[in-house]
Amino acid sequence: MKAMVYHGEGDIRFEEKPKPQIIDATDAVVRIVKTTICGTDLGIWKGKNPEIEAVAREKTGEWNGRILGHEGVGIVESVGDAVKNIKVGDKVIISCVSKCCSCDNCKQQLYSHCRNGGWILGYMIDGTQAEFVRTPFADNSLIKLPENVNDEVALLLSDALPTSHEIGVQYGDVSPGDTVFIAGAGPVGMGALLTAQLYSPATIIMCDMDENRLKMAKAMGATHTINPASGDVAKQVFDIVGADGVDVAIEAVGIPATWDMCQNIVKAGGNVAVVGVHGKSVDFKLEKLWIKNLKITTGLVNTNTTEMLLKAIASSPVDYTQMLTHHFKFSELEQAYDVFKHAAENGAMKVVLTAE
Repeated sequence: MKAMVYHGEGDIRFEEKPKPQIIDATDAVVRIVKTTICGTDLGIWKGKNPEIEAVAREKTGEWNGRILGHEGVGIVESVGDAVKNIKVGDKVIISCVSKCCSCDNCKQQLYSHCRNGGWILGYMIDGTQAEFVRTPFADNSLIKLPENVNDEVALLLSDALPTSHEIGVQYGDVSPGDTVFIAGAGPVGMGALLTAQLYSPATIIMCDMDENRLKMAKAMGATHTINPASGDVAKQVFDIVGADGVDVAIEAVGIPATWDMCQNIVKAGGNVAVVGVHGKSVDFKLEKLWIKNLKITTGLVNTNTTEMLLKAIASSPVDYTQMLTHHFKFSELEQAYDVFKHAAENGAMKVVLTAE
């Protein structure tokens, strides 16, 4: 089969790989119908996760590359003997988190920290940017797709929407009538914008440097948009919501500048929810924050709200496909990576790759 394979920093190749087989009785093999590229995949390509090769060599004594990708929709091709709820022929959403549902962390719904799984697809085991993928713990990690949900919208339920919803909106405790600030109008920030609306906040302010993304945010429900190039962000926020600041600030980029925005504009008793993946230290202004009775949260998606979001989307009038800006055939995966690597220049939000 064809697959996109990471071989080391700066080295990814679209090449032939063996079709995966059932290894454990709880596995399924899924034929990919649609997949996509995540910012995390770009991070791996840039060398942010050298442990991938180290762990592979430790476990097997060799390194043949890692198939990337942790998002997908597909048709179940085969299942292990212990799989009870998923059957051959089912169309399924592939969750980015594999969960055994029996370890101590799973029993606390910390599925992202599953002792036997967690985020492993496209990381510790081969992922979804291939014609077929082996999925561990199939009964717990595959979600049957109803006929009334678009395959491409379902693709967003693999990772982007649950991540935004759980780590941004839920951890931020977005409530009816709240004022919400979202730093970053990328896929996760847009997902936070969409899923925050399920909780009826009064104001949602989207902040980004990309005017095209801000225009899209307005079309998808943002009440206000701010481009940092237009002036001091905090002042613009206070002009909108008042000098106290916002109830909820969602940091969805992962750089010091957007962390500063959030810690500077949240009100007393408010929440700062960090969704962005940070690779550098930030200036935590504890001398100013200690008195504000804030809640500051971080986390990795547990995918424990995916089924709820699936039901909400099925009955929603919102066009979630607006996030899916570029479409490619699976054989054009290299071209899709080139577009996604230069997302700002290409106006790319999420790319969709469809099997031929």
